[in-house]
Amino acid sequence: MLKQLVENCRSYRRFYQEERVSEDRLKELVDLARLTASTANSQALKYRLVFTPEECSQVFPAIAWAGALPDWPGPAEGERPAAYILICCDQALGKNKLWDEGIAAQTILLGAVEQGLGGCMIGSFMRSQVAGVLGIDEERYHPSLLLAIGKPKEVVKLVPVKEDGDVRYYRDENQVHYVPKRELGELLL
Repeated sequence: MLKQLVENCRSYRRFYQEERVSEDRLKELVDLARLTASTANSQALKYRLVFTPEECSQVFPAIAWAGALPDWPGPAEGERPAAYILICCDQALGKNKLWDEGIAAQTILLGAVEQGLGGCMIGSFMRSQVAGVLGIDEERYHPSLLLAIGKPKEVVKLVPVKEDGDVRYYRDENQVHYVPKRELGELLL
C-alpha cells in the first residue's frame, strides 16, 4: 500500500483548476505534517494555506515551472493548481531546516495522493513576492517551499534511466510526462 502511494506521488504540474481544494482538506494535509519528526522537536515549520481563486492567481506568476522543460512556460489557465501550501520556517523557533521541510512536504503530498489529489514541490519561486501577496512577515517566517495542490490533469510515468544516463524528465507529443528512475541495484553500495 505505501509503495503504491509513493509510486503515485509524482510531481504533477497540470491540474483540473476548476476542481477547488477546500481549506479543510488542506488542513487535513498539514495535520499529517504536524505529526512527523522534527529536528530537536523544534516544530519550527508553519504553513500558509492558499485556496481562493484570487490568492491562487496572485501566487502563480511568482513560480518558475519545470526547469528541465525550458520551452514550457507552466500550466495554462484552466490547468493551474487549485491550491497551494506555503511552508515557512519560524525563525524564532530555529534555523531553516531543509530536512524538516522535505519530510513535511513529502508527507503532505502522500496525503494528497491518498485523497485523490496530487501536487508538486516548488523550490523555484520568488519568495518575497509570494510573502508580500500572502501577508507573510519575512523577518519572522522564511518562505522555504511551495506546494502546488490539485486534481492532476496529466499522466506521469516512471521509466528506467536510458543508457546515456540522462535523468531529466521529459514529455512526449501527447503531453505524457516521463520520469527516469535508476534501478535499485545502481543505488546500493
